[in-house]
Amino acid sequence: MTSLAFILGVLPLAISTGAGAGARHSVGTGVMGGMIAATLLAVFHVPLFFRILYDRRLRETRSHDELLAELRHLQPPPDNTAAERRNGDG
Repeated sequence: MTSLAFILGVLPLAISTGAGAGARHSVGTGVMGGMIAATLLAVFHVPLFFRILYDRRLRETRSHDELLAELRHLQPPPDNTAAERRNGDG
């Protein structure tokens, strides 16, 4: 609504006539075109970007058990050198 009000507010600049109309016309069409482009990008691309990220997050979601199994798999083998040093073997 705010974007539409702003676009309609600069409409008189875009369709102006008379003395100095060239400057007002170029400012009005530039601002109006920019606001239309920004509004369309915001209306369509922001929800689309959110949906893409949300779907990606759902695909990457793993259960607690899967994460624990992966962590157990990634842990290095135990280092026995500290125990050997305590016993005087190392």
